[in-house]
Amino acid sequence: MMAGLSMPDTAAAPGMAKPTILIVEDEVPLLTLLRYNLEKQGFRVDEAGDGEEALLRVAEGRPDLVLLDWMLPAISGIEVCRQLRRRPGTRDLPIIMVTARTEDQDAVRALDTGADDYISKPFAMDSLMARIRALLRRSGAIATRGVLSWRDLTLDQDAHRVSRAGRPLHLGPTEYRLLEFLMQHPGRVFSREQVLDAVWGRDIHVEPRTVDVHIRRLRKAVNGPGDEDVIRTVRSAGYALDSEPG
Repeated sequence: MMAGLSMPDTAAAPGMAKPTILIVEDEVPLLTLLRYNLEKQGFRVDEAGDGEEALLRVAEGRPDLVLLDWMLPAISGIEVCRQLRRRPGTRDLPIIMVTARTEDQDAVRALDTGADDYISKPFAMDSLMARIRALLRRSGAIATRGVLSWRDLTLDQDAHRVSRAGRPLHLGPTEYRLLEFLMQHPGRVFSREQVLDAVWGRDIHVEPRTVDVHIRRLRKAVNGPGDEDVIRTVRSAGYALDSEPG
């Protein structure tokens, strides 16, 4: 099984359609796990269980990226990749080959056939998601994200790295999203319900008090010894990234 579940991220910039990922995989548990993580990341997902169905899906509507298993019924992933590269309409379609094969020559064969990237099972889900985002940025399907800076805090949205005064900070996935949201709106006070909608999503049921728990964790991670507390609690209102220097 894959290592861990990936943290949510914005797949498309405001005004852009959600990129579509075609998963070509005959292992149902892995297909389910991939679909779950991709949809959590904000992607639209299509799926195919064998090579013939994959070619049909692409012909019906070109996806933005294909996540292609090597060992497939009917037509192998290598042959699917080869056929897609022969067609003018899919010659530049981003393809990531996913396989249990781990030999170097297998990677070379996949890349020589036309795959843009290659990842061996088992893999970390975060690693796969980073590769997907990188290919989609390269193809223009998603916008390149930037670096958020506020006072001595820096958050790199592409690398998912956070630092304070040059000191790396180690945040959990939820704390990262919470800080990212607050850094996008410094000084503005948000209620627990607004934070829940922005960070967890409206379709997920989470108790408002959960926000308090993650705020405490974020404070502990961001505020080192002697550091000013940059997160302001506004009684009966909510939380804000403090906009006033100490």
